[in-house]
Amino acid sequence: MLCIKHCREYGGMGLDFSYNIAVAEELGSIRCGGIPMAIGVQAGMATPALTRFGSDELRKQFLAPTIAGDFVACLGISEAGAGSDVANIKTTAVKKGDEYVINGGKMWTTSGCQADWMCLLANTSEGPPHRNKSLICLPMDLHGIHIAKKIDKLGMRSSDTAQIFFEDVRVPCKNLIGEEGMGFTYQMLQFQEERLWGVATVLTPLETIIQETIEYTRQRKVFDRSVLHNQVVHFRLAELATELELLRSLLYRTVALYVEGNDVTKFASMAKLKAGRLAREVTDSCLQFWGGMGFTSEVLVSRFYSKWSDSALCSPVCLSALFTLPWMAELWDRVHQK
Repeated sequence: MLCIKHCREYGGMGLDFSYNIAVAEELGSIRCGGIPMAIGVQAGMATPALTRFGSDELRKQFLAPTIAGDFVACLGISEAGAGSDVANIKTTAVKKGDEYVINGGKMWTTSGCQADWMCLLANTSEGPPHRNKSLICLPMDLHGIHIAKKIDKLGMRSSDTAQIFFEDVRVPCKNLIGEEGMGFTYQMLQFQEERLWGVATVLTPLETIIQETIEYTRQRKVFDRSVLHNQVVHFRLAELATELELLRSLLYRTVALYVEGNDVTKFASMAKLKAGRLAREVTDSCLQFWGGMGFTSEVLVSRFYSKWSDSALCSPVCLSALFTLPWMAELWDRVHQK
């Protein structure tokens, strides 16, 4: 599950991205959201840029053990004042001799409490905000790295989410992924795979919730007849099932375009936006049909209602990406030219 798309030379299977999506869909059968998310960070969120642009030395040092499951990886992008606005990050990596000296901090870092290394986005120059950033492989056992706390969350409680600070952390310049100043571009490319993975992992749970709601309302009786016998319940569940199939079709179309080498920023953003909203809509609507049982943690729908009630899937990043498409197309062309 950790090596599907990665190159065989470093322990991967060398298959195309559609196989990642097949695995992500299947992981949705786990009745827990934190596990698929943690696997997604390891397999397709913290590692695509390293796989594509990293040096052979870096890939041997960080990618191979991550694929093998010997290392836990995390992604250091968001900050307290720069979540959706990635260009506004403040963490710096100043070159001094053959090292970068890192200062700043990261927030909402999935697997950050247990990670062996971080794919870190930091400002490496004073240039324009979209061209002054770089991605760096940062070992998490270096002096000056402080894991402030494990954040207590409304949902995804089985997944550790860390707040991390950097104080004069020194890392070799050779840990730079690809070219200096191209980090923002590399990260935008990583976001495409992250968004699609996120969409794929919600399909199966939402399908399960709808089916379990049908079964429960068929046997639950109110006023001497099953809840499902009411036409409004039939109509609502049919509508939700239809919305889910439309999301699945958008995902498959986007993945097919991505496998062919296209920039799918727009469609991936649309799919993640729709997935986040549909996750809230399905869980909220279905929860109403469970009555008092829906208020307990014994049923899947209540657990996922809590998890998705303020869903990170429906991120403003997806909305903002839809308004920056011409600029993203320019970045995509630059990467392909290089």
